[in-house]
Amino acid sequence: MSSENGAMLRFLYHTKAGRFVLKAAASRGVSRMCGAFLDSPLSRPLISVFVKNCGIDLADYESDGFCCFNDCFTRKIKPGRRPLPQQEDALMSPCDGLLSICKITDGTVLPIKQSEYTIPQLLGGAAIAEKYKNGLCLVFRLCVDHYHRYSYIDNGTKEDNVFIPGVLHTVRPIALAACPVFVQNCREYTVMHTEHFGDVTQVEVGAMLVGKIKNHDGAGPMQRGAEKGMFLYGGSTVVLLLEKDRVVLDRQLMDAASGGNEVPVRMGQVLGSAAQ
Repeated sequence: MSSENGAMLRFLYHTKAGRFVLKAAASRGVSRMCGAFLDSPLSRPLISVFVKNCGIDLADYESDGFCCFNDCFTRKIKPGRRPLPQQEDALMSPCDGLLSICKITDGTVLPIKQSEYTIPQLLGGAAIAEKYKNGLCLVFRLCVDHYHRYSYIDNGTKEDNVFIPGVLHTVRPIALAACPVFVQNCREYTVMHTEHFGDVTQVEVGAMLVGKIKNHDGAGPMQRGAEKGMFLYGGSTVVLLLEKDRVVLDRQLMDAASGGNEVPVRMGQVLGSAAQ
């Protein structure tokens, strides 16, 4: 994060005047206006600056003929650049991002250096929350330079996507420490009945200036590695909720990504395996 962006976020989240501005900046109306501009041809001049500043290698992506900024931001990766694990019972990352791992204690997620929240709050009071008591919460934070599409982690069937309206704070650590972002922001969750990991709920959390969380499918079958959806512009977050004793995570990864630490991962990367 640049020093200029850091100063702006400190102003927004740690001053009285900034919080007044934040109320408007975090609104869905502002996000919709920004999204409309980034979907228009008028936003094309931003593409070259974005690619250069973020160090994005477009050779990895299907990059012919971007008509607007969001075409570039939601660029599709070329086949073979995110291979799937060979082991069928491997738990794979659903996206590129910065992974942190938290244990769910009596329904509450207690991340270090961040605001605590409960699974019922995250899921808008849905009864499914009870399934994840004493389970695991995997948080994948996507920055603007990450690949912003995400995939299914296993074969199985899924229920309808459920949208929960809210505001749109940034998902950077400075905001996470200041307010319960994940239970205030717009989000969408999907209960997935998987072949190897039981009932897994995936939550996509919108963020400041995200135009849309775009999931492709309603209720029905799902296939491991198939694209589940994508985020339009902005940093965003994918959360996986895992039932107790269903998954054995890689020990080194568990140690590195616990205690509030974040570890870079890529879509398809093996995170662990189904418990025997």
